[in-house]
Amino acid sequence: MRYPRPPRTAIALMATIAMMATMTAARAEAWRDAWPGTADARADIRMVGEGDFRWFGIRLYTAQLWAAHTPVTLDTPLALRLTYARGIAGERLTDTSMDEIKRLAAGTIPEATLDQWRAALSRVLPDVRAGDVLTGVYHPGQGARFYAGDRALGALEDAALARAFFSIWLDPSTRAPALRRHLLGLPS
Repeated sequence: MRYPRPPRTAIALMATIAMMATMTAARAEAWRDAWPGTADARADIRMVGEGDFRWFGIRLYTAQLWAAHTPVTLDTPLALRLTYARGIAGERLTDTSMDEIKRLAAGTIPEATLDQWRAALSRVLPDVRAGDVLTGVYHPGQGARFYAGDRALGALEDAALARAFFSIWLDPSTRAPALRRHLLGLPS
């Protein structure tokens, strides 16, 4: 049985859709270019775990942890991707991050350092809307780079601040231990 050929416009439309999907996927993965090491190292990156963060039952975001090797620790490169379910002001993201950093540090960080860290975070944490994806790529001992979708937001050049920031999710004393277990691929 012979099938009729699709019209040329349908073929052109399918080719355009395929090309756009490829371009969108490439742009959405711009954070991979910030991965430390070679192209081979970037090829090994995979999602380790995923989970939702809820506050009083309301989902605020879905988090994904990406790495080239497991187990993931704060001594290994990693990427944390947050897909927001709600709009949140960048100032609120900065304030909440700083509150958690201070809580985890238990008063061991000088006030002047906290002020510098707040200013640095405010430069890389934008306002977000539902559906926005923020990705932080952590380089142990160096800092971190941040992306909103395919757009670079900036970097934290302070290694201690970068470690403290990613500790919000990965420290054993996190406020969200179930999310931490999901991210690290640990049993519940």
